[in-house]
Amino acid sequence: MERCFAIDCAGERLPAILHPGTPGAARGVLVVVGGPQTRVGSHRQFVLLARQLAAAGVPVLRFDYRGMGDADGEARSFEDVDADLAAACAAFRRESPGLGEIVIWGLCDAASAALFHAWRAPQGIAGLVLLNPWVRTDTGEARAYIGHYYRRRLLSAAPWKKMLRGEFDFRGSLRSAFGLLRRALARTPADTQAGGADDPTLGLALPARMAECLRRFRGPVLLVLSGDDLTAAEFRDCVQQSAQWQALLAEARVTRRELAGANHTFSRRVWRDAVAGWTLEWLRTW
Repeated sequence: MERCFAIDCAGERLPAILHPGTPGAARGVLVVVGGPQTRVGSHRQFVLLARQLAAAGVPVLRFDYRGMGDADGEARSFEDVDADLAAACAAFRRESPGLGEIVIWGLCDAASAALFHAWRAPQGIAGLVLLNPWVRTDTGEARAYIGHYYRRRLLSAAPWKKMLRGEFDFRGSLRSAFGLLRRALARTPADTQAGGADDPTLGLALPARMAECLRRFRGPVLLVLSGDDLTAAEFRDCVQQSAQWQALLAEARVTRRELAGANHTFSRRVWRDAVAGWTLEWLRTW
């Protein structure tokens, strides 16, 4: 039976749903919210994923962190949810007797938050499932638009038909294209001096910080990328331009899956089922 309870985080309440799985299971999945979403997920993805995994015996906990959904507190970014993740992990273990290993499952900036947290979690995180990780920079976004969105638009019949009908806004399109080109050619912000002893990755630009967190986290990782998603395209571009990312993803502990045609939130059932299947298969391999 699914069970609802509240997690205490610094005196504020976080609503959580536990999907028990097999009693005494040693490994469970913590689903972390990304972007302006709740514990339900876009298209009920998190609910459906949790039920599929629990039916296969894997305990799952999904929750809202502070300022999101039904949780108390002020809204916060993915860079400021470490205490929420720690509280959720502790509650997951308390509510699931026998649970020893926790895998964090995160989409978009939740994948980034998972990386920030995992390598320094006091009780340890066993593994990570990262879907379309958020490595957004102004330069990276512009390059992704030019290399993926505009290339697809040029191959589409729609803009050419507009031109023939005299409905195409040449001036506006050129202004937009030149603006993107300027952003794409700009230098990526340089890393500043690293943070303190608690987190030496804090001074790094986002893509470099995430790579450093992945380097420090030594557990297994499942990486899932959508085929029709700007965030995933920006991540691929980031990897292509970074020797550090390429080396990390080439490690044996990293499993990579590509889902051709899928959008950012895996809105079709066949896509959601594929992600759930890959997650379960991966959980059983180590």
